[in-house]
Amino acid sequence: MPERPATFRFSSPPADVDSVHDFLETVWVDHPDIDEMDKMAFETALIELASNVFQHADTGSGVTCVLSVRADDDRLQADLSDTSEIGGVTFVRAELPDDMAESGRGLAFIQMLVDDLRYERVEGRNIWSISKNRQPTGA
Repeated sequence: MPERPATFRFSSPPADVDSVHDFLETVWVDHPDIDEMDKMAFETALIELASNVFQHADTGSGVTCVLSVRADDDRLQADLSDTSEIGGVTFVRAELPDDMAESGRGLAFIQMLVDDLRYERVEGRNIWSISKNRQPTGA
């Protein structure tokens, strides 16, 4: 049965990616059976996502976010909603830009780390969702 998600509400500033990392540490404590590689990939993707929101969504007055994380038997799921304006988000193949590009790596990097990345605009909020299939226990 799916577990109830752990939820964290924060605003940036003053919160930063360290706050997201600290929140995830509390989630991992409740799920010692999660494979270390799954945790690392999922956490890296989520930190990158939060960093992108902080960097690109804050138009000068900060951004408020709600992060929900759920660890089911077969999947890790995170939903991050933010209060910023609508973004010009376009998903393409998970391919990094050339070495000289100054941006454009974040979403491609996230897509490489997780099995699914989604974005939608709902009732004045940006909703980001990532999920990663878990490795079977003992694999």
